[in-house]
Amino acid sequence: MENIWLHSAIWIALALLSSLISVRLALSVALVEIVIGAFAGNLFDLRAAEWINYLGSVGAILLTFLAGAEIDPAVIKKHFGASVGIGAASFAIPYLGVLLFAHYAYDWPWGQAQIAGLSLSTTSVAVTFAVLLESGQNRTELGKIILAACFITDIGTVVALGVIFANYNMWLFLFAVMTALVMWVLPRFVPWYFRQVGNRISEPETKFILLILFFLGWLSSMARSEAVLPAYLIGMVLAPYFLQEKVLAQRMRVMAFTLLTPFYFLKAGSLIKMGTVSSAVGLIAVLLSAKMITKFVGILPLSRKFLFSWREGIYTTLLMSTGLTFGSICALFGLTNGIINQDQYTVLLTAVIGSAVVPTLIAQRWFQPPMMNEEEDHAEKDPSWP
Repeated sequence: MENIWLHSAIWIALALLSSLISVRLALSVALVEIVIGAFAGNLFDLRAAEWINYLGSVGAILLTFLAGAEIDPAVIKKHFGASVGIGAASFAIPYLGVLLFAHYAYDWPWGQAQIAGLSLSTTSVAVTFAVLLESGQNRTELGKIILAACFITDIGTVVALGVIFANYNMWLFLFAVMTALVMWVLPRFVPWYFRQVGNRISEPETKFILLILFFLGWLSSMARSEAVLPAYLIGMVLAPYFLQEKVLAQRMRVMAFTLLTPFYFLKAGSLIKMGTVSSAVGLIAVLLSAKMITKFVGILPLSRKFLFSWREGIYTTLLMSTGLTFGSICALFGLTNGIINQDQYTVLLTAVIGSAVVPTLIAQRWFQPPMMNEEEDHAEKDPSWP
């Protein structure tokens, strides 16, 4: 049996290398970890021990919770029509389009086609936020609408993943009831509880959150649903509190990105088969194109309805075409549960990685909109539409 400490050192070394590369190239660390994991998994015997699988699963749950906790209800409320409309279309049309394409064009069974549709329906909040932050668009009205729409898209993906593959039995009923009850109680209980126990070296706040996430994760697994679903929903209902408690949120991010999520993304990358990538590059390109085309079909007309200029509409559509975290979660869920095989997983995850890069480069290079303050209205926007 391989020494556990040597095994740990190898995986942490890969995580450190990924961090250094991401800093140097200004790329998402999750993207780099997937790529590094793919190379390491094909060049060396990078076996994922049971403890690595566990840490990776915890990382996925905590990352999903933190993503939900980033949602600003005030932003969604202010831009409700645009954010919900664009976000819903950004999920539904790519999901259905890729699902039908995979089933009828490539004869994938419905379960496999559904995993394909879910994997390529997502929008990467991390990638999108990084692009908006770098350009300063996160402070504009357009940037806030795009971020709010990203969250709506991912809500659709996570809920669909949890519902489509669940077992409809008493466990699912118990899971739904307990999740709804916890979502109702936590916003009322957490502020009081954290005031009583907060700012202690033993971190009772973080342990309490983990207790809730693990308990609901157990119920979701018994219902054959996905543990990221309750994690995302719990993050959403606690978002107003976590947006105020930035120190607590930062401590949880440090824990997640230092010790947990690297194992998830490195493992996800290690399952990629380079031989399949080279032999299926055409299919990968077709699926990436299918995602981007269906995103344009769903989002671009709506952007005009909400008075976006031509450049803003294309910029919004391209950023909403990105994918990474939830796309990889959906693909790995399909592989872990035997719904898709490793070759299909490789094809889908490579297409997901491509969607994190290609739309971003196009948006930044050719469709960066001029900076406008949040208070400016649409009077100066281009009224023409080709």
